[in-house]
Amino acid sequence: MRVALVCGSYAPDRDGVADYVARLAEGLSAHGDVEPVVLSSAGATAECVRVCERWDLPGVRAAARRLGELAPDVVHVQFAPSAYGWSPAVGLLPLMLGRHTKAPVVTTLHEYGWWSWPRRVPAPVWRAVERTGWWDRETLALAPRSAALVTTNAGHAATVRSRLRREPVVVPIGPNVVDAGDGRDAARAAVTASLGLPLDARLLVFFGFVHPVKGVRYLLDALAELRADPAYADLHVVVAGGFTSLALPEDEARAFRAELEAHAAERGVAESVSFLGHTPAREVSRLLRAADAAVLPLTHGVTAKSGALIAALSHGAPVVMTLPEKAQDRSPELVDGRTVVTVAARRDGPALAAALRRVLADDALRARVAAGGRELAAGRGWPALAARHAELYATVAGAPVRA
Repeated sequence: MRVALVCGSYAPDRDGVADYVARLAEGLSAHGDVEPVVLSSAGATAECVRVCERWDLPGVRAAARRLGELAPDVVHVQFAPSAYGWSPAVGLLPLMLGRHTKAPVVTTLHEYGWWSWPRRVPAPVWRAVERTGWWDRETLALAPRSAALVTTNAGHAATVRSRLRREPVVVPIGPNVVDAGDGRDAARAAVTASLGLPLDARLLVFFGFVHPVKGVRYLLDALAELRADPAYADLHVVVAGGFTSLALPEDEARAFRAELEAHAAERGVAESVSFLGHTPAREVSRLLRAADAAVLPLTHGVTAKSGALIAALSHGAPVVMTLPEKAQDRSPELVDGRTVVTVAARRDGPALAAALRRVLADDALRARVAAGGRELAAGRGWPALAARHAELYATVAGAPVRA
């Protein structure tokens, strides 16, 4: 079965959705029953079929024609607005495909529930339009005309049910760094030596693209508060991740890194934080093994759609994370004291410091959440996720395309 994976911008080194697609394609290839073909735009940085210059209306027409030539059994669109340059035109793809292929469309909603096009339309009008089942404020015809919808977390699934009155298939995300198999003692020895730290230094690790919404500024504030206590004078923060991405172009990324470094200096912790920039997966795996805690202080809170979260859990790192503001956006499997340690307040250095003090001071808590997190991540390896996708493709390929 040939499956066309449509990815707006296939740059796995700069975008989390693209990294997801690369790992899914690899897993599907290993599965044996599926031949994945990644399609993207001219700006892709990894091997794929480039089908358009950009995702405007002419670009989507060109993509539809190319999809017809490839003759896939299933077209699987990976939807996130930023990946398509914030162009709504990709939402018209199902309407344009009819001339070229009868392959059913599957759509994974990596982002959903916060965007609309055009923005000026009032929410009550959108709700009335969406009740018809023909149009969606975020994806236009894409989600309504898809044979199946996939979400990666319960929050997005709830939004799909309430807005589109459809039942999505929930397939969780997998880790974006594979465990390289280091023992903790060996990992700590290697990491502390590379950073020039004592072997018994305590390490907090942030991993992921470094954007303003990732909350690293507040991690620096928490570090300053903790190091003011002599009991935490050995604490060191490692920020492992590139600043440049689809969401943060190079000039803005450079300025933001300088801003964070200046903030660390102002808080008196410049010598206690290491900004590593883009870090090879092998080194990230070692860092997560060595960490006393992995910290994800995202300003909008963390859900189970975070590949960095699943990577940290799969490595057995105790995770300290912020919660989304709305209860319906929270992932029910992320339970405080069982699989993670949570912080209800966002953009709050002292609240983050309190949670970190709690986990650093309690060996039993660290062991419990590390074990719970690893158990949660165990069912989210890419071979298992690829198999679930293969089952879905087999189901929709035998079903009629929605009119």
